[in-house]
Amino acid sequence: MATAAPERPQFVSTPHAGEVGATLILPDDAEAALVFAHGAGAGMGHAFMADTARRLATRGIATLRYQFPYMEAARRAPDRAPVLIETVRAAVARAAVLAPGLPLVAGGKSMGGRMTSAAAAEAELPGARGLVFFGFPLHPAKRPSADRAAHLADVDLPMLFLQGTRDALADLGLLAPIVEALGPRATLHVVEGADHGFHVPRKSGRTDEEVADELADRVSGWIRALR
Repeated sequence: MATAAPERPQFVSTPHAGEVGATLILPDDAEAALVFAHGAGAGMGHAFMADTARRLATRGIATLRYQFPYMEAARRAPDRAPVLIETVRAAVARAAVLAPGLPLVAGGKSMGGRMTSAAAAEAELPGARGLVFFGFPLHPAKRPSADRAAHLADVDLPMLFLQGTRDALADLGLLAPIVEALGPRATLHVVEGADHGFHVPRKSGRTDEEVADELADRVSGWIRALR
């Protein structure tokens, strides 16, 4: 299975914020592409992002990872939601150009996933057939709340939630009923023992490598089922 070397295109995130970097991995046998946004504290080069993209490539899923403007400028505080949402929309549009003809799915790690769903709730993401959340950040740590999920009812796309049982940012007792209420368009995949970064303790009897493969298998299978 051949995978082309990563390309590093740039695109305009917003007219005010300017260009941001991106990394495209486009396997020769790609069947679909994931537009993959990073979390609040680490950019597209974070080990989880890069490793997940590599594993998806071996399963025939292309990825376009990209920076939000604050990360591109090496600022610590995330941009305001309108800037993040506009960047999501620009990334999806750019992916359609870079991977012509491939079905698109959008999503991301933590904040990146939530901003993708916020964008889809506001208006259609042209070409996107579904959303994938790697650890949906339902609430701040130790402050359980369902407020951040209110917009999900306005998302008219299939959604896949990948959540660890030890995720401090998503009480499964709150998230599971939310996903169930969304009906057949939403799927919850629970990773036993995993935290928000999908790390598992040694006592679990599993390794982070095994969890990473589980995530890649689940995402690639779910994307294929959309077709």
